[in-house]
Amino acid sequence: MQAEAGPGADSFPVEQLSRRIVRDETLLVLALSLGASGVSALISFVGSVTRPGGLKDQAATLNASAAPGRPWLDLAWQLFGIATALVPVALVAHFLLREGRSLRALGFDRTRPWPDLGRGAVIAAVIGSTGIAFYLAARGFGFNLTVVPEALPAVWWKYPVLILSALQNAILEEVIVVGYLLRRLGQLGWTPGTALAASSVLRGSYHLYQGIGGFVGNLVMGVVFVWLYRRWGRVGPLVVAHFLLDVGAFVGYALLAGKVGWLPTA
Repeated sequence: MQAEAGPGADSFPVEQLSRRIVRDETLLVLALSLGASGVSALISFVGSVTRPGGLKDQAATLNASAAPGRPWLDLAWQLFGIATALVPVALVAHFLLREGRSLRALGFDRTRPWPDLGRGAVIAAVIGSTGIAFYLAARGFGFNLTVVPEALPAVWWKYPVLILSALQNAILEEVIVVGYLLRRLGQLGWTPGTALAASSVLRGSYHLYQGIGGFVGNLVMGVVFVWLYRRWGRVGPLVVAHFLLDVGAFVGYALLAGKVGWLPTA
């Protein structure tokens, strides 16, 4: 099946750009985005495991206030962070345009909205339920920090910002870690298995700040997402699934923290 090498991987005119340029371009995109996040998460993890006390007694906060006590300045910082985090996706779109392609080559478009939404909702339902159970177990065994999905002030823009943050995460991660990375690795001659491993380990690496549980859980999720991408040839359903998972985590935590006994809080 041709999609095993990654959808669209064999359509790149290698005569126009050398393998070195394609390799360097890929490394630069990762260095500006999730590759750098992986290194940052590793440093954070080393700091956590060398700190006195267990991992579950420490907290990893995902959406925190950028200007406590100054809501309008805080909102400006939140929107700035969301917008700038998507710049690498724009860079990927630019590189695809250079090939005579677009993000449609990765299946990130509006040509199949209902199948993308339906598939994404099913993925989110399956992964969300198992993910919560895995996180609670990993934390209980001391392999994970206490994850605090949001710590924003109780202001009018809190929930819109959490939803925008979830959308930013979904687009950035699935376009780059699945669609773009698999395409480029296929063009560089990587085997399907090696490319799957690279994508999945990268996804796990930038969640390492949460602990071993965060790394392992997201690595497994990465394997599933790569398999689904190769099956469907679209990142659209993965973006939907990731978005719904993050909305559930961010908004759900905001609504339930301190009100249910099974949800750990910092």
